[in-house]
Amino acid sequence: MLQSLASNSCVRLIQTHKSTWYFVSLVVGYLLYLIFGAVVFSSVELPYEDLLRQDLRTIKKQFLQENDCLSEERLEQFLRKALEASNYGVSILNNASANWNWDFTSALFFASTVLSTTGYGHTAPLSDGGKAFCIIYSVIGIPFTLLFLTAVVQRIMVFSTRRPITYIHTHWGLSKPLVAIVHATVLATLAVSCFFLIPAAIFSALEENWNFLESFYFCFISLSTIGLGDYVPGEAANQKFRELYKVGITVYLILGLIVMLVVLETFCELQQLKQLRKMFYLKKEKPVDRLAILEHDQLSFTTVSNGGTTQSQDKSQTFVCVPTLASPNDDPMIQ
Repeated sequence: MLQSLASNSCVRLIQTHKSTWYFVSLVVGYLLYLIFGAVVFSSVELPYEDLLRQDLRTIKKQFLQENDCLSEERLEQFLRKALEASNYGVSILNNASANWNWDFTSALFFASTVLSTTGYGHTAPLSDGGKAFCIIYSVIGIPFTLLFLTAVVQRIMVFSTRRPITYIHTHWGLSKPLVAIVHATVLATLAVSCFFLIPAAIFSALEENWNFLESFYFCFISLSTIGLGDYVPGEAANQKFRELYKVGITVYLILGLIVMLVVLETFCELQQLKQLRKMFYLKKEKPVDRLAILEHDQLSFTTVSNGGTTQSQDKSQTFVCVPTLASPNDDPMIQ
């Protein structure tokens, strides 16, 4: 008996706080996913890092042995300066000295990566004035970019998603959720083909040291606004039509980001995903003032109803209380 009561109380507790339990499971699942990613990245990349460290130590030791006049401290000081310059996008190599990081096209590409929050990190402001302007420019530009993207995506959604789904649903008589799923799948396939597969093939042909996987990796890292910066196009030595190439990449990033947002918004409007999101959301509570108004209106309606009922009962009593006559001779008027 006690066990059945306890089980019933536990079931009742879970049902009353269902969204809270779903949210807790979501948080736990997200943390486990983070840990899973860390374990996989560590197990895959740590051996390569160890090999690279060993190669660098071997090259450094061999260089010091071949150059007895150079001390290890001076070599490390030189390497430290070279690495700091490389972090700002300035290379000491002869074949990379012809590329400028702050000409107009490169600055335009940098501004697009800042406003889209991609941030490759291969180029950074050198001066204090440039760093201060970057802060002010980003504070104003990032919300402005979000407003711009939201307005563009909202207008595109009308012609690319809502009207086609409504047209097929009304004219062909198909189920609207089914049409929405098929439409979202087709749209995602076209987006992957036009902004991942085809550009990856183009980048692998234009960039000498990139294969198809590395090019596809760059497209995904860029359009997902991760922007690791390990692969940046147009930075190779003696790049042909470098200025036009940088402008084309800037246009590609902006259009690709818009298309990715359209695809995400299309999937977010699916009824199945809306129901899935509702599992983890808190239920909307009515405001206190609205509840007070509803209670006041209900009380007034109840009072009026009770008053009307009382009056109807009084009226019915006035008609009911008429004395009944057993015979015509009982009427005093007849008498």
